[in-house]
Amino acid sequence: MTWLMKKTRLIFCFVALTALAPSVQSFAQPRAPASRVKLGQGREVQIALQYARRGNYAEASMRLFHLSFDPRFYNRRMQLRYLLGLVFYQMKMYQLAAFQFIDVIRDGNNPYVSKSLQKLSFAANKLGDDTLLNYAISRIKVESFPLADRDMLYYRIGEFQLHNEQYNDAIKSLSQVRGGSPLFDKTLYLIALAYAENNQPLASAKYFQKLINDRADEPVTDTTRVAAIMGKARALYQNKNWDQAIETYRHVPRDSQYWHDMLFEQSWAMFRSGKFRSAMSNFQSLHSPYFENSYIPESLLLRSIVYLYICKYTEMDKTLGLFDRLYRPVYNSINGYLTNINNPEQYFADQVTIMIDASQPGFNPAEAKFRLPYLIVRKVIKEGDFHRSLSYIKKLIRERHRVLAMPTRWRTSAIGRYATMTLNRRFQRAREQAGREIRNHMLEIRADLVDLFEQEGFIRYEMLNSKREYLKKLVAGKELPQAQINENMSRDYYIQNGYQYWPFRGEYWLDELGDYFYLGTSSCN
Repeated sequence: MTWLMKKTRLIFCFVALTALAPSVQSFAQPRAPASRVKLGQGREVQIALQYARRGNYAEASMRLFHLSFDPRFYNRRMQLRYLLGLVFYQMKMYQLAAFQFIDVIRDGNNPYVSKSLQKLSFAANKLGDDTLLNYAISRIKVESFPLADRDMLYYRIGEFQLHNEQYNDAIKSLSQVRGGSPLFDKTLYLIALAYAENNQPLASAKYFQKLINDRADEPVTDTTRVAAIMGKARALYQNKNWDQAIETYRHVPRDSQYWHDMLFEQSWAMFRSGKFRSAMSNFQSLHSPYFENSYIPESLLLRSIVYLYICKYTEMDKTLGLFDRLYRPVYNSINGYLTNINNPEQYFADQVTIMIDASQPGFNPAEAKFRLPYLIVRKVIKEGDFHRSLSYIKKLIRERHRVLAMPTRWRTSAIGRYATMTLNRRFQRAREQAGREIRNHMLEIRADLVDLFEQEGFIRYEMLNSKREYLKKLVAGKELPQAQINENMSRDYYIQNGYQYWPFRGEYWLDELGDYFYLGTSSCN
C-alpha cells in the first residue's frame, strides 16, 4: 500500500544523517606561470597562505577575498576562489565555502574543477543541501574521488538514484559502501527501502533484518534499530504475510517515538488477517486521550469497518460521528488557510511559531489559539522534505552566528559584508522553500480528507445496507454468518496466561496503553 512506503520513507526522514568529511588539504600553492605573475604578486598569495597554515583563518580569508577581486590576479582568480573555499570550510562556514567551489566549477577552464567538485560534495553533505550535492555528484567521476571518501559518494549517489526511482541502480551504488563505513547502517536501510519500492518485499525484509542484527548491541529504543523493525514489518505486510508482520510489529518498544504509528499499522495487518478482536484492542490504545493531537483519520474509518464486520452498528455509528466531529473542523481550517494565505514565508513563520509555543512548559493544545490545527503542524514536522529543510535552515542560522562572532575588523570588511548578505539571502530563500513544502503538504492533507469523507459516506451506506440485510435474515429465520474475531480467546484465556483482569470503566491510564484486550463477540448471529 502506498501509505506504507511513505511511512517508511518518513521514518528514514526522522533518522539523522552523519557523514565523515575529510580534513581540508594543505594549502600548497601550485606554481603559476612566471610570465603571468610578478614576484610581488606571488608574495601576496604566499602571505595569505601562511596565515591559513597558522590557523589564522580570519586574516587569510580577508586577504584571499581581496586578491580574488584584484585585477592583477585575474588569471589566478579561480585558484584564489578555491583556496578561499578551503578557508571557509575550515571556519565551518560551509555555505560560503560551497559558493566558492561552485564559481570554480562553473568557470570550467581551470585545473581546480575536480578538486572543487570533491570539496563541494563535502560542504553540501555538511549542510544537508540536496540541490548542491546532486549538482556535485552529477559531474564528479568516482575514480577521481579519494579512495577513503568514496563511501560517502556511493551513498549519496544511491540516495539520489533512489529518489529518482532508479531502484536497481540505487542498489548497485549502495552496495559499494564498505562494511566498516560509518554510513553502512544507513546504507542497509536504503537498500532495503529500494527493494521494497521495487516490489521485492522479501529481499527488503532480509536487508532490514541485517540492519536489526547489526544494531543488536544498541539500546532497545535505538532509532535506527526501531526504524528497521518497522521497515521489516511493512515489507512483510507488503508481501501479505499478515501474521509475520503482526509479530514483527510487536518488537517495537512502547517508549519508542514510533509506537503510536506501529499500533495503527499493526491494526491494518490484524484486520487483513481477520483478527478483529486484536484490532479492536489496539484501537482502545490508539484512540485514547493521550493521542488526541495525532493526525490519524484513517484509523477511525478502519475501526468503523471492523465494527461493520462484527455487526456492532451502534459503535460503528458513534465512531463515524467522532471522525466527522474531529476532522470536519480540521478540513475547514486548512481550506480557509490555503485560500487566504499565499506567501510561503508566512507558512513557515506560522509553523515555527506553533512549534516554539508547543515546546514551552505547560503548553496545552486545547487552550492554544493557532491559525492552524496543532495536529496538522505535528504531522508536517514529520515530513521528510520539511524536516531536511528545517535542518538546513538551522545550519544556516549557526553559520550566521559564526559570522556575527567574528572580529569587528572582519565583519566590517568586504568579506564580512559579503558573508552577511549571502547568508541572509540564502536564509530567506530557504524559508520560502520550506514554506512551499508546508503548503504542498497541506494541499495533500486537504485532498486526503476529501477522499476520506467520501469513504465515510460509502461506509455509512454499507452500515445501513448491512442493517437492512441483517433484519431481513433475522425475520426470515436464516442462520447468519459467523465473523472471525478470535472468539476462542475468552477472559479465562488471558488470566491463565499470566494477565490480570481489570474491566475498562472509561478511565485511561498511561501505563495501561497497549494492554487492552477486547472480549466482545460478534453480533452477526
